Amino acid sequence: MTDDLTAEARRRRTFAVISHPDAGKSTLTEAIALHASVIDEAGAVHGKAGRRGVVSDWMEMERSRGISITSAALRFEYGDHVVNLLDTPGHADFSEDTYRVLAAVDSAVMLLDAAKGLEPQTLKLFEVCRTRGLPIVTFVNKWDRPGLEPLQLLDELVERLGIHPMPLTWPVGVAGDFRGVLDVRTGELVEFARTPGGATLAGVQRLDPDTAKHRHGEVWATAVEEYELLRESGHGYDQAAFLAGAATPVMFGAAVVNFGVNDLLRVLVDLAPAPGARIDVDGQPRAVDTPFSGFVFKVQSGMDAAHRDRMAFVRVCSGRFTRGMVVTHAQSGKPFATKYAQAVFGRSRETVDHAYPGDVVGLVNAAVLRVGDSLYDEQPVTFPPIPKFAPEHFAVIRSHDPSRAKQFRRGIEQLDQEGVVQVLVSERRGAQAPVLAAVGPLQFEVVEERMRQEFSARVILERLDYSLARRVAPEVHADVDGRRGAEVLQRSDGVLVAVFTDRWRLGSIAGDLPEGSLSSLLTL
Repeated sequence: MTDDLTAEARRRRTFAVISHPDAGKSTLTEAIALHASVIDEAGAVHGKAGRRGVVSDWMEMERSRGISITSAALRFEYGDHVVNLLDTPGHADFSEDTYRVLAAVDSAVMLLDAAKGLEPQTLKLFEVCRTRGLPIVTFVNKWDRPGLEPLQLLDELVERLGIHPMPLTWPVGVAGDFRGVLDVRTGELVEFARTPGGATLAGVQRLDPDTAKHRHGEVWATAVEEYELLRESGHGYDQAAFLAGAATPVMFGAAVVNFGVNDLLRVLVDLAPAPGARIDVDGQPRAVDTPFSGFVFKVQSGMDAAHRDRMAFVRVCSGRFTRGMVVTHAQSGKPFATKYAQAVFGRSRETVDHAYPGDVVGLVNAAVLRVGDSLYDEQPVTFPPIPKFAPEHFAVIRSHDPSRAKQFRRGIEQLDQEGVVQVLVSERRGAQAPVLAAVGPLQFEVVEERMRQEFSARVILERLDYSLARRVAPEVHADVDGRRGAEVLQRSDGVLVAVFTDRWRLGSIAGDLPEGSLSSLLTL
């Protein structure tokens, strides 16, 4: 049993795709699914020309705006491996959802726009990966358009991220004149043939160095010379450095036309780490061959109008999951039955009978489960909680129609449990006027849309002037609440949160309190 379990764990690859908005993340996700033969045709984000929309963007707001605002899981087989690909929101307003996903994966693909290089959101996400010790593969996207010099992009990785780049492919032709890539492992030129709109697999042809030189002349010679200089200066591939997070394999391509995507998928399968021991809340490793354990990294409802249910996404950390098994909910100590368990592919789902370390299992109608909760069988374990962010935007929310008060309360509670926003309450404001706290203002629009669509409860939002939040010690609650430019509210997990209009007001009030009375709300 142990040998079988270990072998199944070795087959798994669980990774996330991270990027700045508009770098092509959802397009890459869909292109990977296309190359894995789990969809027949890729579609533009808006589903143009009658083509299907991206499989990972299932919310109406995502399709209409062309952005990802919630994470999605795609599980599929590729060769002898099982891939769990987690697509993350690209927009900074939804970065809290991205951080939750990064707690559930074993590696990440960092997507860069060839014309823009490293952008602010990319930098933030990289720091989270570094903190979590996640190995990163870098994919330079949109090389079919004008962009930066490839050596300039590598310099940015070194200077701004402090990570050592190790090219596995090198572009032949400048950005916008994409002839193909030099596969540094074989020395061959990989050429790509366009397909209409990139809807189907790009044709691939491999040429030996002599043929490549004959066909592309100086362009090929330049690519070979550039890579040789890089290799001689210490940029050859080092697997140990990659797994340690000190170095990143770098690849070049164009996801929208499926150039270089299959090579990326092969690298992830061949080089990215399989699931390993997961550290528990006490700092002890939970080995993959111990009895079942897992943690909830996402809760989502409304994924399909035909299924008015709620799904908890569980990353399997150890052992074998069997549908119907009764496990223990670590936070309550109570048993939890797993009768309704599903494998998820975007918004599609199918019953799953077994799952192994690295897999993502959707538990349906799991009303008692919250983001960060742990589940286990036989041997107790609690995994570290997933931190909440320090919000920077605040708004009072009220029901537009008092007769829909029940639907209003149910909707607000559900969105809070999913982590769409943080919900803060106080006796002064009352339960009918909670304060929503968000990382970015687009979260408020998601709340309005989902309250209207899923709960038939139109709402009124009133923005507040607060821009900073701190955890406040209970003994100074009264000393902060009611001060001009400040207010104290309570989060649903019981934490007291003090909010302030600006840093000057925060500093003024903090100066009147005992040291340590106010502290950060975020610990990565």
